[in-house]
Amino acid sequence: MSSRPDPTAGKADLASLTLDIHHTHQLLDPAAQGVQVWDVRITAAGTLVGSLTATRGMYWKSDNLRERMADEQSFAAVVASQLLDEQGQFTYGFVEFIEMPGDVLVVDQLRLDEPYADPLIAAAVVSAVIDRLTDNYFAVVLPGEKACHDVGAALLAEAGTLLSAQPFSDELQIIDKALAAPDEAAQRVRSRLHHLARHGGSPEWDEEDEGDEADGWGEDTEEGEELTARTAAVLRMALEELSEGAWQDVDDVGDAPLRRGQGRVLGMLPPLTFQQDRQWRRQMARCFDDLATEIAGTKTATPRCTGEEMALHLGIARAASLTRNRPRLVAQAVKGIDEDRRDFDWDWCSDVLFEDHDVLMLFDASLDGIEDSGNAVNQALGLANLAPTDWFEPFRPDQARDPDRGFRRG
Repeated sequence: MSSRPDPTAGKADLASLTLDIHHTHQLLDPAAQGVQVWDVRITAAGTLVGSLTATRGMYWKSDNLRERMADEQSFAAVVASQLLDEQGQFTYGFVEFIEMPGDVLVVDQLRLDEPYADPLIAAAVVSAVIDRLTDNYFAVVLPGEKACHDVGAALLAEAGTLLSAQPFSDELQIIDKALAAPDEAAQRVRSRLHHLARHGGSPEWDEEDEGDEADGWGEDTEEGEELTARTAAVLRMALEELSEGAWQDVDDVGDAPLRRGQGRVLGMLPPLTFQQDRQWRRQMARCFDDLATEIAGTKTATPRCTGEEMALHLGIARAASLTRNRPRLVAQAVKGIDEDRRDFDWDWCSDVLFEDHDVLMLFDASLDGIEDSGNAVNQALGLANLAPTDWFEPFRPDQARDPDRGFRRG
């Protein structure tokens, strides 16, 4: 690929990029039943920095979709000539190419101002438009190599490659929404862009990056283990919420066996913990309290035992869920706290707050027995403290929490 500009340079602000997806529909216009043209405005901090056109062709609602799309006199007309015959039926080549031929979304007329004119940003924009305007019966068509007559088309062609589009002809490449690969590619694009928005750096894509997502994309992950103030506030809130749920479970269940999913929190633990008694469960509930208290004082969390590792994993997952699903609650929790570009980077938290993720293997049913120190896999990997009876043994005695700290609740 050619060298690309850095969208984090100059006045570029990836975190402020916003899409306004707009379609005007004349209620009694019969042509609107077959084709919808959606205009996409791309803004950064309220300033227009680009635009895109997305044309939806509805096969089952159109009298002759080929004629209707050709009437648009744009890239959609090229698409129509290759995917549909003169009777408006899908061509044999297209039917063989796509998993479930139904409707089409044609993406073209991209414009991105510098410093946002980058294939990664174009791919993220296209992915967002696809999410909002299609379902699994859509084929998404972008310009191919021979259709790149301007900078915008060239960006769309590279964006299609990043989103796992497959060449249909020299002029067209197609994303089949019925397949899993495009969704996985879109997630990689979004994760990469999230990372850039938080940590900066060049957006240049490398195939080797595809395996680096779990490692924070291999750059800027060692900025220190202190959380940003807003991240710490939300993670603390998540841990306190889980603590309340765990203590409620202790009161409700006591020494009785648990079932998967039973209760508020304890049923979320690996099944090998379901037979533990009330005292064990009180210690597990205290793990959430200890981590929340540590974050309040130090703006970081260092799990000191297996129970705290599990509590922190659940806390990060809950914090990520809160930022996705409870934005008003999160906004209230961080009100008055200065923003940081690394706010709410939960992947980063998972990367740097743990020495390893061994405890998560306890969720894998195929690894039953791995907690046993005599287990061959356990010995081969050098695992320790995975048996429930060892969950609250400190990893390092000299860093153990105060044994006289007691419990928040009885």
